Amino acid sequence: MIVFNNVSKIYHMGDEVVKALDHASIHIRQGEFVSIIGPSGSGKSTLMNIVGCLDTADEGEYFLDGMSIKRYSEKSLAMIRSRKIGFIFQNFNLISTMTAEENVELPLIYQGLSMNERKARVKEALEMVDLYPRRKHTPNQMSGGQQQRVAIARAMASKPSIFLADEPTGNLDQATGRQIMQIFHHLHEQGNTIVLITHDEHVAEQADRSIKIMDGKVYDETVGKEETDVPVSASAEETPSEETRQSRKEDPSA
Repeated sequence: MIVFNNVSKIYHMGDEVVKALDHASIHIRQGEFVSIIGPSGSGKSTLMNIVGCLDTADEGEYFLDGMSIKRYSEKSLAMIRSRKIGFIFQNFNLISTMTAEENVELPLIYQGLSMNERKARVKEALEMVDLYPRRKHTPNQMSGGQQQRVAIARAMASKPSIFLADEPTGNLDQATGRQIMQIFHHLHEQGNTIVLITHDEHVAEQADRSIKIMDGKVYDETVGKEETDVPVSASAEETPSEETRQSRKEDPSA
């Protein structure tokens, strides 16, 4: 579960103070498909960076799977970014001199996986996005849609439980964008959590629900509802155990 409790992020631009996030509170349950929608400059990228443990809040707390991010060491945060969260960016972030399979394999090398395990994961991921026959092609030999599918395969290969996608259809035509969204729906059907950042209402509507953001203020209709599993005010020590959370799901009155 992803929980923000009154999270703020402040930037100082000369004499001006800008709140990129202004006391934002959100709940995203495990296995949900959620879109974060807002115009350019609304704070979407800042929110994404904090969710992905690429940045930290100046105020408030961020709980990931019941644990405050403040309690993690830098080494632990690096492991979370490497193994729990699959990042997918609008500009693909592929290495131009590497082939598709090399781009997908690179994060697995950093994780220390054996060659056999890496090759098996690369093959599986590229097959899932229908690009294994083009595994020897470099990004400049591929269309934008194919490059985005390689980027998704790279994220998939680490077998994360959360996919964090920043404007994944922003640079693509509508037909290719639909193909990319089909992949996200498939990943969601497999039980993964999908957090999709977008300014496109049509794309946002394809998620199970949308969280709106405007001028750093977040509007999440689930915040404050009784059915949330972990109260946003909970400290790490007060967070219910997995057994307790499971019993709550089985008994709504718990």
